[in-house]
Amino acid sequence: MKPSPSKSERRQAAERVGRQGERIAEWQLRLKGYRIVERRFKSPVGEIDLIVRRGNLLVFVEVKTRKSMAEKAQALEAVAERRIIAAANAFLTHHEELMACDMRFDVIFVAPGQWPDHIRDAFRPD
Repeated sequence: MKPSPSKSERRQAAERVGRQGERIAEWQLRLKGYRIVERRFKSPVGEIDLIVRRGNLLVFVEVKTRKSMAEKAQALEAVAERRIIAAANAFLTHHEELMACDMRFDVIFVAPGQWPDHIRDAFRPD
């Protein structure tokens, strides 16, 4: 009988799946004409999976990879909006030239065997 994976092994597997979902989301965005500005931006206040731009539109993208699209509602509830907004503000303090852009916060859901679901303007800062 094969031993069950350790917590560390499960975390590593989830990290690999999440990164693959981010690559899929990135390609979908590229096909839509977006240019990748930054991947996995990290700051002390939070992380943003993808930051993309198309023309004068700057988009902060959270990618949620799940086993099925049926889990989409739960994944959307799990989006840490305040953390993402705080990270976006931290990003902009280092990229003042982008502050004049229109901005949007999107979420992309990725599930095996299905086209990613891109939810534009998923939330707005207060």
